Amino acid sequence: MNRHQAIFALVVAGALGQVTALAQVPTPPAAAPMAGARPASPASHAAVIDVGYIFKNHTRFKQAMDKMKDEVLAAENVLKGERDRINGLMEQLKGFNVGTPEYKKLEAEVAKAQGDFSVNAQLQKKDFMDREAKVYLQVYSEIERAVNQFARDNGIAVVHRFDGDPVDSADRNRILGSITKPIVYYDPQIDITPDVLRMLNGAAVAGAPAAQPKPIR
Repeated sequence: MNRHQAIFALVVAGALGQVTALAQVPTPPAAAPMAGARPASPASHAAVIDVGYIFKNHTRFKQAMDKMKDEVLAAENVLKGERDRINGLMEQLKGFNVGTPEYKKLEAEVAKAQGDFSVNAQLQKKDFMDREAKVYLQVYSEIERAVNQFARDNGIAVVHRFDGDPVDSADRNRILGSITKPIVYYDPQIDITPDVLRMLNGAAVAGAPAAQPKPIR
């Protein structure tokens, strides 16, 4: 029963106490809360989530990255073929005397090919980086929506991000990152990472072998 229903019930009860009736009229039961509705009491719980772990195990994200990796390899093979062609032209150039018409013509062809190669390589690199950023943004937006929904449904007031990867004693950056991490301790029971990951993968993993549960760290 929400606040408005509680007030309505009190008003009805007071009116019935002041009026003499031949029969008592039962108060209708409160309507059941809608699915996914915000709890009546203010959210007060806290939770943590390992966003890095979700990216590593997000089915569609991994598929998109694998597809892009194949496209990058294909593009690199094309560039390698063009680089080999340019190297071949440079070898031919050695067979001509400097300053001859043949030398100048081939020299101009090599210079143009090298310029085109550099421009194409930079454009392809930028294109792949832009596409990768868009995939990250799309998936992170999905994570945010899933976290918001899960938090509303479970009365969670705040969700902290943390890194659950173990510290590599041989990695200086990992050690420093561990020292400066904002969350020093958390109860594994408030880790909502597996729940959000199941929401995100959903039908994408239907029929596939169940993913290994997130280890408690």
